[in-house]
Amino acid sequence: MTSAPTATTNRLPSYLAPLPRRVEDLALRYAWVIVAINLAGTAFGFWYYRFQLAQTPIVMWPFVPDSPTATLFIALSLTSWKLDYDVEWLHMLAFYGNIKLGLWTPFVQLVLNGPGGIEPWLYWFLIVSHLAMSLQSFLIYRYAEFSVGAVAVTTVWYGLNDIVDYFAPLVGEFHHTFLRAELVNGALDHSMRAHDLAAAAAVTLTLAATFLALATRVKKLETTEESSARGVRR
Repeated sequence: MTSAPTATTNRLPSYLAPLPRRVEDLALRYAWVIVAINLAGTAFGFWYYRFQLAQTPIVMWPFVPDSPTATLFIALSLTSWKLDYDVEWLHMLAFYGNIKLGLWTPFVQLVLNGPGGIEPWLYWFLIVSHLAMSLQSFLIYRYAEFSVGAVAVTTVWYGLNDIVDYFAPLVGEFHHTFLRAELVNGALDHSMRAHDLAAAAAVTLTLAATFLALATRVKKLETTEESSARGVRR
């Protein structure tokens, strides 16, 4: 059992729906392929974080592998939609996570880390694959309602993630992704400016995702009301 490829008949503004409609339709038609790609990315991501997880107390593991968790969220979000399950909090976790990590990682790699200390293929793979993550988040408006409750839960989760990653770790050290820009004589130095810039980018993207989620909800409600009004006039 699968859903129709769209739940929204009216086009949202381009800043909320930047993908061409035909690209959205194609992506949703082949949603299972996107699910498989994201699951593969999730497996790679957990492998990539293996050394950091080994140095992190198990209780804090949910806060460490941010990108693979985000790709897992969107794989599960698309799966729930295809199977006709409406799980709003899951859709919002996928929306926030893919926008936030999809843009945070390229910023960190290009501006803070640079290409040193990593294989060139991996460096560019991380940048390109994460940019693709940010784009796929803009499919979610087609089948999610962007409910206030789900946005609230997700804002709390990613806000808490920012706090323990950069400002007040609950157990042990900060839990953000290892930054090569923080390495000093083989050890991480969180007093480096790179830490503050990475934190600023993370908080900014959490706020941006919150704005986009709430703006999407407002515009979806407005277009629904406009459609209803046109129907009444007819």
